Amino acid sequence: MNWLNDIQDFFSSNANSATILVLAFFLIGVVVALILGGAIASKVSSRHIKANEDQAKSAVIASLIDVATEASVWNALSPQEQILSDRAVGQIDIRVRLLNVKGAGIAADWATHQLGEMKRNSATFGYQLDPAVTEFRDRLLLWLHSPSKANKIFTSDLERWAYQSVAPEAKVAAAQDAWVAQQYEQSYAEAATAPVETPEPVYYAAPVATPEEDALSSLRLPREDEDDRGGIPNMF
Repeated sequence: MNWLNDIQDFFSSNANSATILVLAFFLIGVVVALILGGAIASKVSSRHIKANEDQAKSAVIASLIDVATEASVWNALSPQEQILSDRAVGQIDIRVRLLNVKGAGIAADWATHQLGEMKRNSATFGYQLDPAVTEFRDRLLLWLHSPSKANKIFTSDLERWAYQSVAPEAKVAAAQDAWVAQQYEQSYAEAATAPVETPEPVYYAAPVATPEEDALSSLRLPREDEDDRGGIPNMF
C-alpha cells in the first residue's frame, strides 16, 4: 500500500502542482485531438461514401436512359435486338435495387413500368423519341438530386398505375398489346422465310460499225497537231 500513499503524497504536495497541471493539460489535449480526429475521419469517409454512391447512381441513371431510347423505338428493333435490350434492362434493374440509396426499390419499379409503357406505345401508336425519353430522364435526374421529392412522385405514380391495372379498360389494352405482338412476330417470320430473288445478269452487245461509217473513216483528213518544240503541224 506504500505506492498508493506515494501517489497521494505526490498529488497533494504543493511542489508538484505545476507538473500536475501540465499533465492535466496534456491529457485534455490528447482527448480533444482524438475527438477532432475521429470527427474529421468520419466526415471524410462519409463524403467518400456519398461520392461513390452518387457515381454509381449516375452510372445507373445513364444506363436507364440508354435502354429507354431503345424502348421508345421498340417496334423498329429486330427480335435479336429486343432480346439483348431485355437482358440489359434486367441487369440494370438489379443494379438499381442493390444501390444503398433510400427508395431504390421504388425507383426500380417506376422505371420498369415506364419502360414497359414505352415499348407498348411504340408497338401500338408508333414511337416518339424525344417526349417520352425526356420525361423519363427528367424524373431520374430529379431522383439523383432530390431523392425524397422524387420518391413521393414515384410512389404516387405507382399507386395510380395499380388502380388503373384493375380497371375494365386494362383487359382491352392487354388484348390489343397481345395482337400487336403477334402481328410483329408474324411479320418478322414472313421476312425470314421469304425467298431471296437473285437479279438476272444483263449483257450488252458491242456496237458494230456500218459500211457507211467505214467509208467515212477512210476519207477523214489527218489531224493537225502542233509539235511542242517547233510549232510544226503534224500530218500523221
